[in-house]
Amino acid sequence: MSHSRPRILTPLTTVALLLFTISTPADTAYYHHIFFDSSLTPDAYFYSSGKVSEPSTLALANGKIPIDTKFSYTPPNALHLEWKSAETGGWDARIDVVRFRNREINFAGSHLYLWCFSPEGIPAAALPVIRIVDTNAQFSGPLKLQAFTTDLPPGRWVQIKLPLDRFSSASLHALDPHRLQSIIFSQGIADNTPHTLILDEIKIADAGAAPSAVEGAGFAPNSAGAPPSSSEGGSWFAHGAQQSRTSPAPQNLNTKAYERHIDLTWDPVPSEQVERYVIFRSDDGKNFQPIGIQPRGITRYTDYLGKLPRTAHYKVAASDSTYRQSNLSEAATATTRTMTDDELLTMLQEECFRYYWESAHPDSGTTLENIPGDDRIVATGASGFGIMALIVGVDRGFVTREQGAERLAKIVSFFEKAPRYHGVWSHFMNGHTGESLPVFDVFDNAGDLVETAFLMEGLLAARQYFHGDDAAEKNLYSRITRLWETVEWDWYRRSPQSDALFWHWSPDFAWHINHRITGYNEAMMVYLLGIASPTHSVPPDLYYTGWAGQSAAAVNYRRGWSLGGNANSKANAGAATRPSKLGAAATGTAGDHYVNAHTYFGIKLDVGVGTGGPLFFAHYSYMGFDPRGLRDRFTDYFQNNRNMARINRAYCIANPKHFEGYGADNWGLTASDGLKGYLAHAPDANDDDGTMTPTGALASFPYTPEASMAAFKHFYRDLGDRMWDIYGPRDALNESADWISPIYMGLNQAPITVMIENYRTGLIWKLFMSNPEIQPMLDKIGFHRTREQLR
Repeated sequence: MSHSRPRILTPLTTVALLLFTISTPADTAYYHHIFFDSSLTPDAYFYSSGKVSEPSTLALANGKIPIDTKFSYTPPNALHLEWKSAETGGWDARIDVVRFRNREINFAGSHLYLWCFSPEGIPAAALPVIRIVDTNAQFSGPLKLQAFTTDLPPGRWVQIKLPLDRFSSASLHALDPHRLQSIIFSQGIADNTPHTLILDEIKIADAGAAPSAVEGAGFAPNSAGAPPSSSEGGSWFAHGAQQSRTSPAPQNLNTKAYERHIDLTWDPVPSEQVERYVIFRSDDGKNFQPIGIQPRGITRYTDYLGKLPRTAHYKVAASDSTYRQSNLSEAATATTRTMTDDELLTMLQEECFRYYWESAHPDSGTTLENIPGDDRIVATGASGFGIMALIVGVDRGFVTREQGAERLAKIVSFFEKAPRYHGVWSHFMNGHTGESLPVFDVFDNAGDLVETAFLMEGLLAARQYFHGDDAAEKNLYSRITRLWETVEWDWYRRSPQSDALFWHWSPDFAWHINHRITGYNEAMMVYLLGIASPTHSVPPDLYYTGWAGQSAAAVNYRRGWSLGGNANSKANAGAATRPSKLGAAATGTAGDHYVNAHTYFGIKLDVGVGTGGPLFFAHYSYMGFDPRGLRDRFTDYFQNNRNMARINRAYCIANPKHFEGYGADNWGLTASDGLKGYLAHAPDANDDDGTMTPTGALASFPYTPEASMAAFKHFYRDLGDRMWDIYGPRDALNESADWISPIYMGLNQAPITVMIENYRTGLIWKLFMSNPEIQPMLDKIGFHRTREQLR
């Protein structure tokens, strides 16, 4: 995938575009080699740090290694080390591995490779020393870089190759360089002279894995450090990329322009020699500059251009593992344009839909947990969400009905064959084999009732959509019905006397996890479908004793979430004493009996813990279940969800913790990737760390259309150079920490597509609610219609 910043190449040595930063199912192998390729943030590398003791100096940006956008080996940027080593002083610059969700830190290869560049040149003796640290915090002694290279010539890229077996442990235990956590550059000779070293494309590979690189040589920029241009398939390496006779030029390059970006697509080149595609752009249709690459598994590229209108011309070439390049494709041209709100919404829906269509697991068609990530791991609930996004994609014409039915049949086949635990699927599975994967811990190796409910939510909506008279759709209808009827919801009651359903069961560990499903959270769908089941139903009273239960177990469960629930929390104690900010006192008892009834920022919350919790509580079960005008004993759930979104936005406007970026058009705290991994960000002192998640506001369109549209335009127009790529907005960002999520998540893109469609047409709501089992279930629970005007 592309970087979402404009790829305007200033004096940039684009001599070997080996970089890609968004993945497909080929990325696991890629990340077993790449340690650093580029930074998503333009000023400083988030995954770095530095220390300096006077009189030595080290240039840092907010304590991190600066980013160089003038020179890089692979666009758009590189790491910038600038120092002066003095007697009695010292400095250290540390680069950490990017530990995104489910990444296994296990590098493959025998050597550590570094691409190095110095504008003025550096004598070998003046180069830093290098240490490495593994994931078990074991570290090496120092190695002098001068032992592995000659002097760095000015203005010339040099690749330094260090055998991993030269790094010896200097810590208590053995060092495992393949579990590489950090690389530390430190002061070498104290020559009291300023030096600049640009570092890029840091990777581990075998000795013969980089045939284009010559130790101590590398590629040099042409005059004035400018990259060479290419107009008719000419060289894009400074030393001249040879034309590849094994790979034909890509065919059928197409462009589609939007308001601030242009999407490119082309046909895959049918050659095993292809390692990557190289994308070129020209403003005048003559001088084409390389702006990025895609791995061979991706034949789409997003070029965020910013201000409009702008015309850009593109060509694409195929490149092999030795950087031999095919001829360039025919040119394609597009011009960005002003778009209406309706057009923008369709664009957003389609871009998020692509996560589930173009990057689904190749064998099963199901949804990858995150991209990049572990290529094996598909998620059951996210696959249900992806099915609902698939319906929208068909109905909007992003793909044909035949294509959609074919993909759905593939997904259904996978779940028919996958292991089931009294009819319930596990949370995570191997997309190749269907094997259950215990991602969270040893006990989480079998049935997950909540994930299964989200899958069935999607399948039941699809059953009503693909309900035509042709044989294929009739077959799908009956197969989905069979899956639905064989989920044993009643088994997960644990015993006939139980007043609730339980989240997990394992044939190996029984009920060890012991997780009672208690509202208010994302799991209402479990009780709705459990009561609706035509074959394994649970009593409707469980809705009130389990989901909305008042027992001590239920009350204590909710108190674990509520703002101020930790009585010893200084942050909570402070937050609870700000009535001017939060309205009614948000103590640990707010919502502990399901009903909340407090007012926050002038907005009453009928049901929910604390200030409402993360916004996915208002999304996941309501992608299919239409809450408009429906009320149980406690609330009208459409109004309650709307108020949750309004409170979330009001909190972000108040911004009590003073985070960067928060405001009326930048809101939506919910679960996502974050600085410390996957967390449920929420509008309270404990759960707000400055991380903003676009799906929070964008999946709230049915509840807050004007505020959600303002947030969308802010994410796209103001932050798009950092956030926008081939699947729409990235998972999250934290402007205070200068951090952007390196991943997309299967849980977060589909709710955008689906909930926008529910706002526009109510499509998924209508389909799910039309299942014949749904209305009788609502009647049994005691839902009734309010007088609210429905769409």
